Amino acid sequence: MDIQIDYQHRKEELETLPIEGLAVFVLTHEDKPFNTEVSISFVTDEAIAELNKRYRGKDGPTDVLSFECDGPDEDLSAMFGVEEAVLALGDVVIAPDVAIRQTKEFGTTFEEEISLLLVHGLLHLCGYDHVEDDEAEKMESLESEILEEWTARKTAQSVTETEGDTQAQ
Repeated sequence: MDIQIDYQHRKEELETLPIEGLAVFVLTHEDKPFNTEVSISFVTDEAIAELNKRYRGKDGPTDVLSFECDGPDEDLSAMFGVEEAVLALGDVVIAPDVAIRQTKEFGTTFEEEISLLLVHGLLHLCGYDHVEDDEAEKMESLESEILEEWTARKTAQSVTETEGDTQAQ
Protein backbone atom coordinates (compact mmCIF):
# COMPACT_ATOMS: atom_id res chain seq x y z
CA MET A 1 0.00 0.00 0.00
CA ASP A 2 1.16 3.47 -0.82
CA ILE A 3 0.41 5.93 1.97
CA GLN A 4 1.52 9.45 1.12
CA ILE A 5 1.69 11.81 4.09
CA ASP A 6 1.98 15.58 3.74
CA TYR A 7 2.78 17.37 6.98
CA GLN A 8 1.87 20.95 6.09
CA HIS A 9 1.18 21.81 9.73
CA ARG A 10 2.45 20.55 13.12
CA LYS A 11 4.97 18.24 11.49
CA GLU A 12 7.06 17.77 14.65
CA GLU A 13 4.18 16.44 16.76
CA LEU A 14 2.65 14.36 13.98
CA GLU A 15 5.82 12.65 12.76
CA THR A 16 6.09 10.85 16.09
CA LEU A 17 2.69 9.19 15.60
CA PRO A 18 2.27 5.91 13.69
CA ILE A 19 0.13 7.50 10.95
CA GLU A 20 1.28 5.24 8.11
CA GLY A 21 0.98 2.08 10.20
CA LEU A 22 -2.56 2.94 11.28
CA ALA A 23 -3.58 3.78 7.71
CA VAL A 24 -2.28 0.43 6.44
CA PHE A 25 -4.01 -1.30 9.36
CA VAL A 26 -7.38 0.29 8.48
CA LEU A 27 -7.09 -0.43 4.77
CA THR A 28 -6.06 -4.02 5.46
CA HIS A 29 -8.96 -4.38 7.90
CA GLU A 30 -11.25 -3.24 5.09
CA ASP A 31 -9.70 -5.74 2.65
CA LYS A 32 -8.26 -3.13 0.31
CA PRO A 33 -5.71 -4.56 -2.13
CA PHE A 34 -1.98 -4.07 -1.69
CA ASN A 35 -1.96 -1.64 -4.64
CA THR A 36 -4.20 0.88 -2.82
CA GLU A 37 -2.95 4.45 -2.67
CA VAL A 38 -4.10 7.09 -0.17
CA SER A 39 -2.85 10.56 0.63
CA ILE A 40 -3.11 12.08 4.09
CA SER A 41 -2.56 15.79 4.63
CA PHE A 42 -2.32 17.72 7.88
CA VAL A 43 -3.28 21.35 7.34
CA THR A 44 -4.02 24.60 9.16
CA ASP A 45 -7.47 25.65 10.31
CA GLU A 46 -7.53 28.21 7.50
CA ALA A 47 -6.76 25.62 4.82
CA ILE A 48 -9.39 23.15 5.99
CA ALA A 49 -11.96 25.98 6.41
CA GLU A 50 -11.40 26.92 2.77
CA LEU A 51 -11.91 23.30 1.67
CA ASN A 52 -14.95 22.98 3.93
CA LYS A 53 -16.51 26.09 2.35
CA ARG A 54 -15.62 25.13 -1.23
CA TYR A 55 -16.72 21.48 -1.13
CA ARG A 56 -19.36 21.34 1.62
CA GLY A 57 -20.67 24.91 1.67
CA LYS A 58 -19.97 25.14 5.40
CA ASP A 59 -18.19 27.99 7.17
CA GLY A 60 -15.24 27.45 9.47
CA PRO A 61 -12.76 24.68 10.07
CA THR A 62 -13.78 21.07 10.50
CA ASP A 63 -11.67 18.24 11.89
CA VAL A 64 -11.41 15.91 8.87
CA LEU A 65 -12.44 15.83 5.22
CA SER A 66 -12.28 12.93 2.78
CA PHE A 67 -12.11 13.21 -0.99
CA GLU A 68 -12.75 10.01 -2.89
CA CYS A 69 -10.85 9.31 -6.11
CA ASP A 70 -11.50 5.80 -7.39
CA GLY A 71 -14.63 4.24 -5.92
CA PRO A 72 -14.06 1.87 -3.00
CA ASP A 73 -15.37 -1.11 -4.98
CA GLU A 74 -14.09 -0.27 -8.46
CA ASP A 75 -12.23 -2.89 -10.46
CA LEU A 76 -9.63 -0.87 -12.35
CA SER A 77 -7.90 -3.84 -13.97
CA ALA A 78 -10.34 -3.89 -16.91
CA MET A 79 -9.98 -0.14 -17.40
CA PHE A 80 -6.20 -0.27 -17.57
CA GLY A 81 -5.85 -3.78 -18.96
CA VAL A 82 -3.60 -4.85 -16.10
CA GLU A 83 -4.06 -6.99 -13.04
CA GLU A 84 -2.38 -4.59 -10.63
CA ALA A 85 -3.57 -1.09 -11.50
CA VAL A 86 -3.22 1.41 -8.66
CA LEU A 87 -6.41 1.96 -6.69
CA ALA A 88 -6.19 5.67 -5.87
CA LEU A 89 -8.71 5.51 -3.04
CA GLY A 90 -8.54 9.23 -2.23
CA ASP A 91 -7.35 11.94 0.10
CA VAL A 92 -7.87 12.51 3.81
CA VAL A 93 -7.29 16.04 5.12
CA ILE A 94 -6.98 16.54 8.88
CA ALA A 95 -6.76 19.76 10.89
CA PRO A 96 -4.52 19.03 13.90
CA ASP A 97 -5.44 22.30 15.64
CA VAL A 98 -9.10 21.25 15.62
CA ALA A 99 -7.97 17.87 17.00
CA ILE A 100 -6.15 19.64 19.83
CA ARG A 101 -9.27 21.60 20.73
CA GLN A 102 -11.29 18.38 20.66
CA THR A 103 -8.92 16.69 23.13
CA LYS A 104 -10.03 19.22 25.72
CA GLU A 105 -13.69 18.69 24.83
CA PHE A 106 -13.59 14.86 24.76
CA GLY A 107 -10.83 14.14 27.30
CA THR A 108 -8.65 12.36 24.74
CA THR A 109 -4.96 12.60 23.93
CA PHE A 110 -3.62 14.18 20.75
CA GLU A 111 -2.70 10.74 19.39
CA GLU A 112 -6.14 9.32 20.19
CA GLU A 113 -7.88 12.22 18.46
CA ILE A 114 -5.65 12.11 15.37
CA SER A 115 -6.09 8.32 15.21
CA LEU A 116 -9.88 8.62 15.37
CA LEU A 117 -9.94 11.30 12.67
CA LEU A 118 -7.67 9.24 10.44
CA VAL A 119 -9.80 6.10 10.85
CA HIS A 120 -12.96 8.15 10.26
CA GLY A 121 -11.58 9.72 7.09
CA LEU A 122 -10.32 6.41 5.71
CA LEU A 123 -13.64 4.71 6.38
CA HIS A 124 -15.34 7.40 4.31
CA LEU A 125 -12.98 6.51 1.46
CA CYS A 126 -13.95 2.87 1.94
CA GLY A 127 -17.59 3.73 1.33
CA TYR A 128 -18.96 4.31 4.84
CA ASP A 129 -21.08 7.30 5.72
CA HIS A 130 -23.03 8.67 8.68
CA VAL A 131 -25.88 10.60 7.11
CA GLU A 132 -28.57 8.21 8.38
CA ASP A 133 -28.69 7.08 12.03
CA ASP A 134 -28.16 3.39 11.19
CA GLU A 135 -25.16 4.27 8.99
CA ALA A 136 -23.73 6.42 11.78
CA GLU A 137 -24.09 3.59 14.30
CA LYS A 138 -22.36 1.14 11.95
CA MET A 139 -19.52 3.57 11.19
CA GLU A 140 -18.96 4.53 14.85
CA SER A 141 -18.98 0.86 15.86
CA LEU A 142 -16.43 0.05 13.17
CA GLU A 143 -14.24 2.99 14.24
CA SER A 144 -14.26 1.72 17.82
CA GLU A 145 -13.51 -1.85 16.74
CA ILE A 146 -10.57 -0.79 14.57
CA LEU A 147 -9.12 1.52 17.22
CA GLU A 148 -9.43 -1.17 19.92
CA GLU A 149 -7.68 -3.72 17.69
CA TRP A 150 -4.99 -1.15 16.80
CA THR A 151 -4.39 -0.29 20.47
CA ALA A 152 -4.22 -3.98 21.45
CA ARG A 153 -1.73 -4.61 18.64
CA LYS A 154 0.46 -1.66 19.69
CA THR A 155 0.34 -2.80 23.32
CA ALA A 156 1.33 -6.35 22.35
CA GLN A 157 4.23 -5.01 20.28
CA SER A 158 5.43 -2.87 23.20
CA VAL A 159 5.36 -5.87 25.54
CA THR A 160 7.27 -7.99 23.03
CA GLU A 161 9.87 -5.26 22.53
CA THR A 162 10.25 -4.79 26.30
CA GLU A 163 10.68 -8.53 26.81
CA GLY A 164 13.29 -8.60 24.05
CA ASP A 165 15.19 -5.74 25.68
CA THR A 166 15.08 -7.52 29.06
CA GLN A 167 16.37 -10.79 27.57
CA ALA A 168 19.18 -8.98 25.75
CA GLN A 169 20.49 -7.65 29.06
